[in-house]
Amino acid sequence: MKSNRSNSNIHIFLIFVAICFLATGGIFVKLSSLPPINTGFYRVLFSIPMLLPFIKKEDVQLSKKHILTIVLAGAFLAGDLALWNISFSYTSVANANLLANLTPFTVIPFSYFFFKEKMTKRFFLGSIITFLGVIILMGNKLTLTSDRLLGDILSLSTSVFYAMFMLTVYKLRDNIKSNVIMFISAFGSLLVLGIVIIFTEGFYFPHNFSELWPLLALALISQILGQGLLAYCLGKVNASLSSLITLSQPVVAAVYAWIIFQERLNTQSIIAILITLVGVYLAKTQTKQ
Repeated sequence: MKSNRSNSNIHIFLIFVAICFLATGGIFVKLSSLPPINTGFYRVLFSIPMLLPFIKKEDVQLSKKHILTIVLAGAFLAGDLALWNISFSYTSVANANLLANLTPFTVIPFSYFFFKEKMTKRFFLGSIITFLGVIILMGNKLTLTSDRLLGDILSLSTSVFYAMFMLTVYKLRDNIKSNVIMFISAFGSLLVLGIVIIFTEGFYFPHNFSELWPLLALALISQILGQGLLAYCLGKVNASLSSLITLSQPVVAAVYAWIIFQERLNTQSIIAILITLVGVYLAKTQTKQ
C-alpha cells in the first residue's frame, strides 16, 4: 500500500478535526487526579484494547525494521508527553502551549532537505502569517523570565519530540495503515513512560470511576481520535503542511476556553484567529508535491 498525498481539502479538514480532538487533552489532564506522567501512561495504555478490534493478524506481520521504526515513533510520542507534562511545573501554561506547538520549525526544514518536498515563497509567507496569528492570540499571556527558562526549554524540546513523531509516522504511512502504527507505537510509548515514571512519580492506579473516566476520555478522544486521525492524514497530506496546521492548536484551545470556561474572546483574539486561518489557507494553496 503506497500512500498518495494529494493535499486535498477533505484531508486538510480532517487534520483540523484531529486538532480539535487533540486540544481536549489539556482539559482531561486537568480533570485527572493522577500525576501528569501517569496520566499520559494510562492515556496510551487504555488505547490498546480500544484499538485491538480494528487490528487484523496480517496487519502486524511486518518486517523487524518496520516494527522497530513504529516503536521508535511511540518513544518519540512518549518523550513529547513526558516533557510536556513536566514543563507545566516550571513555566506558564501559555508558554508551554506555544513552545510545544512549534513543530513546523523542525518538520519544514527536515521535509525540504530529506523528503524533498517543494515549497513556494507563498507557503513560507503563509507559515509566517500563521505563526504571527498564534503569537498575537497568546501575546498577553506569554512571559519570558529567567526563572521559567527550564520550563521553556522543556516545552521547546516537546515540540522537537512531537516533530520527530510526525516525521516518523509520515514515512511509515507510505506503506502501513494508521491504526497499525498507533497500536504498535503504543508499546514503545509505554516502555519509555514507564521508565520515566519509575524515576520520577512512581506508579499510581485509578481506584474509582471519577479517577478512571478522564483517562478513558484521553485514550479515546486524544490518543485514538486525535493522534490516530492525524496519523491517517499524514499519509494524505505533506508533512510540512500538516505540521503548520497543528500550529493552530492554541486557536482551538482558545475556542474551547470560550465555550467551556466562558473565557471571553476579545477583538484581538478574534483577529488573531482569523490571521492564523488566512496563513494556513495561503500555505495550503501553494503547497506542491
